[in-house]
Amino acid sequence: DGCGHTVLGPESGTLASINYPQTSPNSTVCEWEIRVKPGQRVQLRFGDFDIDDSDSCHSSYLRVHNGIGPTRTEIGKYCGFGFQMDGLITSKSNEVTVQFMSGTHTSGRGFLAAYSTTDKSDLITCLDNASHFSEPEFNKYCPAGCVIPFADISGTIPHGYRDSSSLCMAGVHAGVVSNTLGGQINVVISKGIPYYEGSLANNVTSKVGPLSTSLFTFKTSGCYGTLGMESGVIPDSQITASSILERSDPTGQVSMWKPENARLKRVGPPWAAFISDEHQWLQIDLNKEKRITGIITTGSTLAGFYYYVSAYRILYSDDAQKWTVYREPGMHKDKVFQGNTELYQEVRNNFIPPIIARFFRINPLKWHKKIAMKVELLGCQFSIGRAPKITMPPPPPPPNKNDDFGEDFIHSVKTSLQTDKTTFTPEIKNTTVAPSVTKDVALAAVLVPVLVMVFTTLILILVCAWHWRNRKKKTEGTYDLPYWDRAGWWKGMKQFLPTKSAEHEETPVRYSSSEISHLRPREVPTMLQTESAEYAQPLVGGIVGTLHQRSTFKPEEGKEASYADLDPYNSPIQEVYHAYAEPLPITGPEYATPIIMDMSSHPSTPLAVPSISTFKAAANQAPPLVGTYNKLLSRTDSTSSAQALYDTPKGQPGPGVTAELVYQVPQSVAHSTGSKDE
Repeated sequence: DGCGHTVLGPESGTLASINYPQTSPNSTVCEWEIRVKPGQRVQLRFGDFDIDDSDSCHSSYLRVHNGIGPTRTEIGKYCGFGFQMDGLITSKSNEVTVQFMSGTHTSGRGFLAAYSTTDKSDLITCLDNASHFSEPEFNKYCPAGCVIPFADISGTIPHGYRDSSSLCMAGVHAGVVSNTLGGQINVVISKGIPYYEGSLANNVTSKVGPLSTSLFTFKTSGCYGTLGMESGVIPDSQITASSILERSDPTGQVSMWKPENARLKRVGPPWAAFISDEHQWLQIDLNKEKRITGIITTGSTLAGFYYYVSAYRILYSDDAQKWTVYREPGMHKDKVFQGNTELYQEVRNNFIPPIIARFFRINPLKWHKKIAMKVELLGCQFSIGRAPKITMPPPPPPPNKNDDFGEDFIHSVKTSLQTDKTTFTPEIKNTTVAPSVTKDVALAAVLVPVLVMVFTTLILILVCAWHWRNRKKKTEGTYDLPYWDRAGWWKGMKQFLPTKSAEHEETPVRYSSSEISHLRPREVPTMLQTESAEYAQPLVGGIVGTLHQRSTFKPEEGKEASYADLDPYNSPIQEVYHAYAEPLPITGPEYATPIIMDMSSHPSTPLAVPSISTFKAAANQAPPLVGTYNKLLSRTDSTSSAQALYDTPKGQPGPGVTAELVYQVPQSVAHSTGSKDE
């Protein structure tokens, strides 16, 4: 008489002392004999342990034995107030005996424990809640029998459950584990919400809960979508019933509560049976086999008609001729589902394992006033070929029962398994595996966004390239080569390099300002002739209007003081038209060519002063120097010179061209109106 809440399943279960969590009565005893399938062992975990130890475990204790019966051997004897037993007690065989003895005592709650086979290493008890675990996501195994009256939960799916709720009891409410079988749960912790709704599902009532710091939800296979009653995917012709209620309103107008009215959340009257007895049914044809994981029901939802179904059975068939009553695995009795407690509330029940069938029947067993209901089925498509159903011949009908239901109404599948040999069969376990359609949908859900991202990235790259091209066109300078014509960059680069004339080789001129500054004026020409030119220098003199060809001259960066002081030229004209020399034409000469000048217009200089020009004029006479301290000019506008002093393209004759050509050097042309003495 000391046994409390007890559920002994084939692979797991829950047991507690009498009156738990209140003080257990004096002088009571209870023994539990636990068996699992051969080859496995049993592990025991305590969720709470509070047994009086005032007499050193003499009259009040909990004892665990290996085996059952006279041959059993003791594993341990336990007592104590608030005794913490964090580890597992493991048996040596597939049978365990748990003995509870309560002697004379004044306090002590007793105990609550859970058991499972040893392959469930993550076993928890019905008292564990989310706040006991710090991981944001974790997997645990819930034992059978966690729908207990002394545990509370708050919340519902899909919004989540309050962190103070029992994990396993919430799992039963959510429909992810069965109370009679237990099972694995995958828990995800997230931020809490201000308000938790209450609901009734799977014979578990969830209460309204206040704000909490965190909540938890469950990961599932995702096979919980609606199958078409509310949306109208299932046509009216596929919804039938055993009978239809006809009612007349005060005006004499007749209304019929047809089976097609049994659509959840449909405005108006529900389906109602003409006669209220256990022979009535509502049938739904899904058009093909589907995986059915749950059902939601309501009452009439009409204020003036307080009708609803409070308990029912489920039957299913492939041909609408032979029907199977739904039973939980290992159970010998038909599963009776709890229905509504009032006409408005939606009540959900889940099928674990799910039902795979085309035809689905609801058989009301209890009701309030009249049989009336609206329903929706939950589940998903099913396309995997499954093994043929293993059915046993129906037993002889019990007396008087055949008259109530009829021979062609219900054919229940009975099993020959004994209670102590009940196990999970592979077929039953496999029915919980999601079909391949779900995998294909999940694969498509991953591939489609990836493809969209790839195509979007390609489009963005093309748009950016197009904008970059247009921007490049706009940012090209007046004197830059077009970006499409830069394949000939090597030709342009050659103009900055020393070259060899086909007819004459001569050492090019190099301008080294640091070295020139240390030379005397008479030594400058010699230095200029022996050093290679680093850049081609600006042109001097000539007609401005003809300077429209491209050049390779280095931009004018200012004069060095030491070199300017040594400049023997002087020019009164200071106007400069361009800060930079113009670029060479695309089809211009490959190399810069020497300037051919007519020195007849230049004034002569004393013979003692050497010329700094390296150009050779007619009769091999060097041009004279006039004036000092002259500034270099890139362009001048002169009308006194009769000929242009610009360089002539390579290979073309110019005025006064000699047989030998050399590079140009900086010069300043002095325009004088005085007399010229050669």
